[in-house]
Formats: sequence, structure tokens, C-alpha cells
Amino acid sequence: MDGKAASERAYEIFDVFTGEALSGNPLAIVHDAEGLDEKRMQAIAREFNLSETVFVTPAENPIHTAAIRIFTPEHELPFAGHPTVGTAIALAAKRRDFNGGETDVLIALEEKIGVVRCGVRFSKKGVFAEFDLPRLPEKLDIEVEKEVAAATLGVGTHEIGFENHVPSVWSGGVPYLLIPVHNLITAAKISIDTVFARESLPAVDGRPLPIYAYCRETRLFDSDFHGRMFVTGGNHYEDPATGSAVAAFAGAIHHFDKPVDGVTQLWVEQGMEMGRPSRIRLEIDVENRRIKGARIGGAAIRVAEGKLFM
Repeated sequence: MDGKAASERAYEIFDVFTGEALSGNPLAIVHDAEGLDEKRMQAIAREFNLSETVFVTPAENPIHTAAIRIFTPEHELPFAGHPTVGTAIALAAKRRDFNGGETDVLIALEEKIGVVRCGVRFSKKGVFAEFDLPRLPEKLDIEVEKEVAAATLGVGTHEIGFENHVPSVWSGGVPYLLIPVHNLITAAKISIDTVFARESLPAVDGRPLPIYAYCRETRLFDSDFHGRMFVTGGNHYEDPATGSAVAAFAGAIHHFDKPVDGVTQLWVEQGMEMGRPSRIRLEIDVENRRIKGARIGGAAIRVAEGKLFM
């Protein structure tokens, strides 16, 4: 045993980027994680077996709210969107003086990528958190041909791309292969060829690129894009709501759609095909045709709590 041997550590489960339980993206948050080393955190993340598990420890800088580490069942991430939103809401709920009216709480999280500042608003309608992207999206110098993208998704080459959108690789802290598809029909029939993906797609830092497929056609009338995200490594799966993918996607939107100066607000729906619908709000600040800032926001709801004995 390390550090806090045989200690009780509280944990919570949140569904993120949704206001309804059993939808959106589930997240485990382990509080009071001091004394757990990296190996132990990784093992606990495998035990929860969710897309991400967060471990909360005291911040190094006392003016910040907390430090967090984010683990998938396979490895640690420097940054991720739904863990940031879910953890900000969980910590804000412990701090707020809420009397049924609107309450705003500022949360500063020390993540591997840097300090991420989040605004959390509680109201009668629920709770919503929004954070500034800790790193603006950048295009990586990696080319993926339409034929390779189509074979990976299991669709026809003619179904890849729309308008001027073509496959591209972007990162807002975590790199993604962004693949535009014609419409919802194409998005619905995606079937990832994981062997082909591992053999044919480029890797970044030794890891296969996760895939974010998107189209402009949506199921909800007030959404702007429909997305699906797939992890293509050894533990391959589809993710119902991916904030770090939308952070990368902000770069593609700016590159292909060229929004005018000012604030552009967009809603991205995801998880529909999985039966776990989610909605992610993206705001892009453009000045002199360049991205000057961006924010990702969403709701979250607590669905479970318990204790770890270790």
C-alpha cells in the first residue's frame, strides 16, 4: 500500500455534457487522492473502466482550486474536456452557497497541460460549466487521403467530405484525425476497421490517432454539427461526448468555415448512435480572422457516489 494505506477515498460518478442521467459521458472523480502514485491511479482507472477517471489532489498554488490527473483505462491524458467540466461542477457544488437562485463559482484546475479556468453556473434549470481552452487548436502536418479515411470508417470514398471540408489532423492539447462525412446516413453506418486503422493511420507520440467523424446535418434542430468519436488503440471504443475533440474541431471550423470576427457560438451533438445523447457548446473568438480564444461548455449531473478502500 502507498501513502494513505487502507484509507477511505470518496468518489462520485457524473454524466457529463448532458442534463439527464444515463446519457452523455460518464466520469469517475476520486477525491482526496493524495498518496496515490501513478501506478495505483492507473489501476483504479482500469477498475472503473470508464473513458476517463479524475484524481483530485490539493493545488500546488493555493490560489487555485485543486490539481487533477486524468486517466483512461490505458494511459494518462494531459487534458480532456468532459473530465474538466465534470470535475469543475463537482468541486463547485462543494463550495457554493446555493439558495435556489443563480450562483456563479470560479474553479481553477491545475492539469498536466496547465491551469484551466472554469466558470460554473447553478440555476433552477440545472448547472452548466464552461472553460477556456488551455491551448488554441493547431493543425498538425499530417495528411490522410480520402481513400484511407473511407476505408477506416467502412464507408465509400464518395461519402468523405462536404463543401470544402476534407480530412485533417488538429490538436487542442490532444490530437485527433477529423473526418468530415456527407450526412447523418453516412455517420450512422460508420464501422471502424480497427486493424486497418492501426496499420494505415499515422500515430502521434506512439499512440494511434483517435478519430472524430462529423457532418453538418444534425438530429436536433438547434445543433450545428453531429459528431462521433472513436478510439482506435488496443482498447478501442466509441466515446459519447468528447470535449478535447471539439477543442481540436474548433481549429477545423475556423480553417474551413472562416467565421467572421467576433464570437461564434455553436452546438455539437454526439453520442446519438450509442443511446447516450450529449451536447457540447463551443464558442470561438475571432479577431482579424484569427482565433484569439475559445471555450467549451456543457451540463453535468451526479448519478452515483461511494468510497474506495485503499
